[in-house]
Amino acid sequence: MACTHVDAPELRAPGPNQSVYREDCTQCFDSIDDPTGLDVCLYCFNGGCTSERNHSLLHVSSSNHPLVVNIKRTRKKVKRDEPPQKITKLAIAAETEADHYDTVTQVKCYECGVDNVDKSSGKLSQVVDAVMKANTFAQQEEVKAWEQELTACEHTLCLEQDMARQLSQDLGHCSACDLKENLWLCLTCGNLGCGRAQFGGAGGNGHGLEHRHSSDHPVAVKLGSLTADGTADIYCYACDEERVDPELPNHLLHWGINIKDRIKTEKTLTEMQLEQNLRWDFSMLTEDGKELTPLFGAGFTGLKNLGNSCYLASVLQSLFSMPEFADRYNILDEAPPNVSLPAEDLETQLRKVADGLLSGRYSKPDSEVVTSIYTPEAPHQKGLAPAMLKHLIGRGHNEFSTMRQQDAFELLLHLLKLISRSQHVAPQTNPVDAFRFVMEQRLQCVGCKKVRYRTDEHENISIPVPIRRIPKDATMEVTDSEGKEKPKDEFEPVSLKECLEIFTASELVELTCGSCGSKDGFTKKSMFKTFPQVLAVNARRFELVNWVPTKQDVPVIVDDVPFSFDAYKSSGLQEGEVPFPEDDDTGSAGGAPKWAPNEAALSMLEAMGFPRVRCEKALHATGNADPDAASNWLFAHMEDPDIDDPVDFNPRGGTGAASVIDPEKIENLCAMGFNTPQARQALKETGGDMERAVDWLFSHPDAAGDFDEGGSSEALVEVKEASPPGSDKLPAKFQLQSIVCHKGSSIHAGHYVAFIRKQIADEKSASWVLFNDEKVAKAVDVDEMKKFAYVYFFRRL
Repeated sequence: MACTHVDAPELRAPGPNQSVYREDCTQCFDSIDDPTGLDVCLYCFNGGCTSERNHSLLHVSSSNHPLVVNIKRTRKKVKRDEPPQKITKLAIAAETEADHYDTVTQVKCYECGVDNVDKSSGKLSQVVDAVMKANTFAQQEEVKAWEQELTACEHTLCLEQDMARQLSQDLGHCSACDLKENLWLCLTCGNLGCGRAQFGGAGGNGHGLEHRHSSDHPVAVKLGSLTADGTADIYCYACDEERVDPELPNHLLHWGINIKDRIKTEKTLTEMQLEQNLRWDFSMLTEDGKELTPLFGAGFTGLKNLGNSCYLASVLQSLFSMPEFADRYNILDEAPPNVSLPAEDLETQLRKVADGLLSGRYSKPDSEVVTSIYTPEAPHQKGLAPAMLKHLIGRGHNEFSTMRQQDAFELLLHLLKLISRSQHVAPQTNPVDAFRFVMEQRLQCVGCKKVRYRTDEHENISIPVPIRRIPKDATMEVTDSEGKEKPKDEFEPVSLKECLEIFTASELVELTCGSCGSKDGFTKKSMFKTFPQVLAVNARRFELVNWVPTKQDVPVIVDDVPFSFDAYKSSGLQEGEVPFPEDDDTGSAGGAPKWAPNEAALSMLEAMGFPRVRCEKALHATGNADPDAASNWLFAHMEDPDIDDPVDFNPRGGTGAASVIDPEKIENLCAMGFNTPQARQALKETGGDMERAVDWLFSHPDAAGDFDEGGSSEALVEVKEASPPGSDKLPAKFQLQSIVCHKGSSIHAGHYVAFIRKQIADEKSASWVLFNDEKVAKAVDVDEMKKFAYVYFFRRL
């Protein structure tokens, strides 16, 4: 029986920017590597599994798309009989999927009941071939993320071309040798030269670079990367960087090349750079060279690194080890959400990740490598690739949509916010509720002693870690990159108790009392009104080094034994305390204590001859304490057109315009080395003025930052008195359950891993387990790692 759908008008090849889900199922992690393969819909290119869950059939019945191509892939065995070659950034082997896999395709029609439709009939040949050649969804999204980092430069924008002439249409080989691949066309004169071997992936003698040196022509395009939609590899030799050329079609047409006729035949630099990033490996050995014991089974499933995605993997492993997330999303007896685009649905993707991590179905040794004397280690897992969830988390976000390394703590807060917003779609219990609690802030005027209490809802705390260096003569010596010995900074250990005491301690804030008029300031203190079920703690170990925020390895001592938080609970309004009237300006719902300039600093600045309005602006921008910092600000802003315009530093009502922050300004501040919360707080404190925000950041190096993207800089959402989150019951004992650790001097570089307390089969008590991307193993050095963790997750007992 022949299929009647092979010429359906809806059948067409996927476009260059269309997602093709031909790697794993959009609703589970079953993939083309499974015995029954993966069905890819030939209408919308959704991927559906064909095993007992049969999400392919579910998609067919809900979409009325009957034709699919079933893809089955089997690995070729790889035996390492020599030491594996170390991969470097500039030496990338030209490998294809065919080097590692044997792939079989078969077209099926569910409506006609034909299991082996002739692939040459109707439109099938063209569509199936395009599906197989298209980037997978994961590859496409990652390439997009890398490509969005590229920009034009003066050399591409101001390119001057020689007199137009028609080039030979075959563009067969390099003008200086016989190479026919990795060819680069000089956009200035039309010379064709081979690329450098380390960039081409298929060999190269660098004749394109030689042409640059002899001609001084800066810009070239890789011919094999040209696509009909106008994209290609552009390289500027003058900048020594990849670039984009907004006028590429016209620049090529100048040499008689119509880009609409071109078909991409080689990998782009972005695709090869992506491959290299996915290959980085990290040691799973102890300090004495012994290998960690791999773990497999339910709850011991690793996540593949998608290229700088370890920050995401460590957070997901920590969250889904919690019963609140496991119970909410690992729903085995319920059908997946009935949505038209499961890959674009957060609920579906969270269920997919929960099933993948917790079911144990995918946690088994990777059989790709046969060990040898050079690779005696037991094979680890292949790991699951949460590409669809990563895409959803990053969609529309300036940072998480890129391939740059990110701050794991910021990712945690962003993900919790996305989950909370999505609960209206699925009204089940919100797992984020386990993180929520109430902090109570107490303000007391130093003059009249009146007090104001306010409560704010939080989902985490960020504790300061005091940085105390050990004298240099007691430190070890290390060697720098030039071979010179220099002292290594070491720091005194700090207890968790000391960090919490600093976090809950009183501090003096310079504000004018709206009740008594005193300018002596207020004491401010924040303590817990309620406690969460899960307490997320971010340890801030940053200090300014040469004006750059730098993470320091200060040991924080955290024991495995339960720790009491009773001492950090707020007692509320006490007998004898006099509260401010509700309509007073001091800290009521209508406003906060008035800001007033530091009179001593103000007098010094005015004595220098500056007008009062300028002095007030300078003090407000630089922390209201240091006249030297304020005078430096004044000298830098003398030419500001609004320097003499009066400013109301105590506006009434709302959070003001400063609470809506330009994302581009945040990105610019982050490029200077500050993190996003610090940048957001600085911009809110300075009305969105970039220069004042920079001054504010340098004047407030210990600023915690504002982690609420949509609220004010003072606090999160005001707590409703009816049902505050968390519990105020005592005792409040917490025990450490998991940590996210980071190695590297900056949160935007380095590597993240997670250590989680879990019950291992045949062991009497829970043990610590290391989750290092796709590798899962029993941990042995957790006590040392706990000292330097970046995020701690405590569970209330």
